[in-house]
Amino acid sequence: MNIYQKCVESAEYIKQFADANEAIGIILGSGLGNLAEEVEEAVIISYKDIPHFPMTNVLGHAGRLVIGKLNGVKVVCMQGRFHFYEGYDMKIVSMPVRVMKLLGIRSLIVTNAAGGVNRSFSEGTLMLIDDFINFMGENPLTGDNVEEFGPRFPDMTLALDKEYKKLAFEAAKELKIDLRKGVYMSFRGPNYETPAEIRFAEAIGADAVGMSTVPEILVARHANIPTIGISCITNMGAGITGEALSHLEVEAVARRVNDEFKALLKLLITKM
Repeated sequence: MNIYQKCVESAEYIKQFADANEAIGIILGSGLGNLAEEVEEAVIISYKDIPHFPMTNVLGHAGRLVIGKLNGVKVVCMQGRFHFYEGYDMKIVSMPVRVMKLLGIRSLIVTNAAGGVNRSFSEGTLMLIDDFINFMGENPLTGDNVEEFGPRFPDMTLALDKEYKKLAFEAAKELKIDLRKGVYMSFRGPNYETPAEIRFAEAIGADAVGMSTVPEILVARHANIPTIGISCITNMGAGITGEALSHLEVEAVARRVNDEFKALLKLLITKM
């Protein structure tokens, strides 16, 4: 069974329980999943019940699809994502985006917890992803092209929607949130980057680093889904402060800025 057939079976299963046509898809990263708890008229489906979906085993990722309304806007929330470092094939990591395409979503928001490379950032900074660098050594679009989703050679010039970026800054201004923008660079993980790798990332123009998100953006662009990405800078990259990094601290900072991040997303979706 190819990836398209798997996506179709997953989508058909979900459609039995909820209508996600014209919804906004939201992928909630580490420590940010509790936004899904605010979804009204929620239909909650565990990943383990969806055909061909793996389970996520990462702290801070609940492993549920939540479909309903947020601020009156129809949404499909991924409460946790799959990661390449968990051992899954890149096509499986990015598969939920294609499933949401088949469900009929009209746009996508991807979020993550990230390490800061830009030295003007600090813990708790929110960064709009203006562009990205794929340093994972893999791409979910390799192999046979899935013509049902998009072309063989998708252009990435406008992978992140220009109008949505403007709306994000409008929402941040209304909320008096200092939303920054920058380039997100994805590594394979699961280890945090070395100080030398952070210096390398800084040298080639990255503002933040992480272990996710880029596969989802690539697949979303391939499927012509207007997409926006926002990172929560939960720590500065290795070697910048000289302090050791831990996932528990990442979680703690994400929770600390959670209310601000949630307020931004809730206002943004009403503008999209």
